[in-house]
Amino acid sequence: MTKPPKNVLFVCNQNAVRSPMAEALAMKHSKRRMFVESAGLIAGALDPFTVAAMAEEGLQIEQHKAQTIADIDLPLFELVIALTPESHERLTKMVGPETKLEYWATPDPSDAEGTRNQVMDSYRLVRDHLECRIADRFNFSK
Repeated sequence: MTKPPKNVLFVCNQNAVRSPMAEALAMKHSKRRMFVESAGLIAGALDPFTVAAMAEEGLQIEQHKAQTIADIDLPLFELVIALTPESHERLTKMVGPETKLEYWATPDPSDAEGTRNQVMDSYRLVRDHLECRIADRFNFSK
């Protein structure tokens, strides 16, 4: 197994749902041994369902401030992970050869409809999906 990168950037569309989740989960699993940030194509308001889903796992993200990829110095990151088709398409044109780009297709839980519990289940599924991907991708046990 290869060792985890020293720094990772997660990117989604608004830095309001998926990428803040991924950032918090990667920080948790890496025990802060890896620098992690998140950004969006545009800056959106942090989704309250995202905050609630992460709080269920003991992760407090309500202080998260959305930033855009224009705010980020992409060459500083060894690995950039796009979580949406739109961010993947844009990043393909932006990252240089020194940065590895991965695409993790991640559904948008904010599209969910139904009762509050049904909507929360969508956010939990995305959170748990990201947590599994992060645990599988990065070898933090060493």
